[in-house]
Amino acid sequence: MPTLSRLLIPITICTFALLAPGAEAADKKKSKPKTHAKAVKDAAPRPYGRREDLMRFAQELAQAQGWDVAELQTQLAQAQKHPTVQRLIMPPPAGTAKNWAAYRAMFVEPRRVQAGLAFWREHEATLNRAAEQYGVPVSIIVGLIGVETFYGQIMGGFRIIDALTTLGFDFPPGRKDRTEFFREELRQFLILSKREGLDPLAVKGSYAGAMGLPQFMPGSWNRWAVDFDGSGQIDLVTSPADAIGSVAHYLARHGWQRGLPLTFDVRVPVDSGARATLLAPDILPSFSAAQMAELGAVLSETGQQHAGPLALVELQNGEAAPSYMAGTANFYALTRYNWSSYYAMAVIELGQAIASLR
Repeated sequence: MPTLSRLLIPITICTFALLAPGAEAADKKKSKPKTHAKAVKDAAPRPYGRREDLMRFAQELAQAQGWDVAELQTQLAQAQKHPTVQRLIMPPPAGTAKNWAAYRAMFVEPRRVQAGLAFWREHEATLNRAAEQYGVPVSIIVGLIGVETFYGQIMGGFRIIDALTTLGFDFPPGRKDRTEFFREELRQFLILSKREGLDPLAVKGSYAGAMGLPQFMPGSWNRWAVDFDGSGQIDLVTSPADAIGSVAHYLARHGWQRGLPLTFDVRVPVDSGARATLLAPDILPSFSAAQMAELGAVLSETGQQHAGPLALVELQNGEAAPSYMAGTANFYALTRYNWSSYYAMAVIELGQAIASLR
C-alpha cells in the first residue's frame, strides 16, 4: 500500500513504511527516532466520542459534501483511538540492518509462489486483458498482489475508521508527523464509503488504512481504482478483477512504459567516489548508459543499448556484499506503488518465479 520505505521490514499490511498506493504522500527519508521495546500489552482501544477537533472535522466535511452533519458526527464519535496502530506506525529501531537475501526469502517462497500460480490460472483472462490495456506485464501484477496481501489471504483486521482517525488525530511523536496526510485519507475514506454504499464502521484493512487485495489507501482508491469487472461498483476487497485492473492502471498512470525492461545487469565502479555519484540520486533514473560507463559502471550488452535514463540500485545484504542492478523508468514506476527498491525487486522476482512454473 501505499511508503516510507527504505527500512528493511516486511511489506505487508502491517507496515506503514510500506503503504500501498498512498505512497505518493509518504516520507522518503529514514527516520531515526528513539524507540523502546514494548514492555507491556497495548492499552485497549477507546472511543473518541464527541472530541471537539474530531467533531469540527466532521462538521466541515459534511458541510463541504452536503451531508448530514449529525449523522457523520455520530459515526466518527464511534471511531476508536487505537494504541496498537500508534505503535505499529513507528519505524524499526535506528541501525536495523537491511538484508536483501533475507527480505527476498519472505516473499519468494514456495507457499506464496504456489498461491500466485493458482491466482494466475484462475484469473488468466482478466490478467491478460489488463496487460493488454495498460501495458503492464502479468508477472508484475501477480507479483505485486502476492507481495501486498498473499493474494487476499492477509488484508488486515483493523477498522479503517479507527486506523485513520487515530493517525489523523493522535499521530505518535518520534517520527515525521503525518497528521495532515492521514486526515486527508480519512476524508477520502468517508467520501469513498458514501459513494460506494459502504458502512464506514465495518470496513477493515491495514493499521495504516490500506484496503483490499492491492492495499490501496482511500485516496488512491478514489483516484486510480477502476471497475474492471463492469459491475458498476469498484470493489478492491472481493473483486480480483477490480484489483487486477486497478494495479495495472495505477502503474500506467505513474509512468509505466509498455515493453520497457525493468533492470539490467551491472558491475559497479571500483572507485568509491564514482560509485557514490551514481548512488546519489537513489532510485530516480538520472544517468544515460554512456554516463554510467564514463563513471566506470559496466552494463550488460542490452543495458549499453538502452536509450533512456538509468539508476544504479543498491540492495544491501547485511555483512555480505551488496547486490546491484541498473533500474529503468519502469523500475522507478514500480517504486511509485511503494517507495522501496527492496519492494520493487520482491515484486519482480516473485512474479518471475511464478511465471517460470507456467
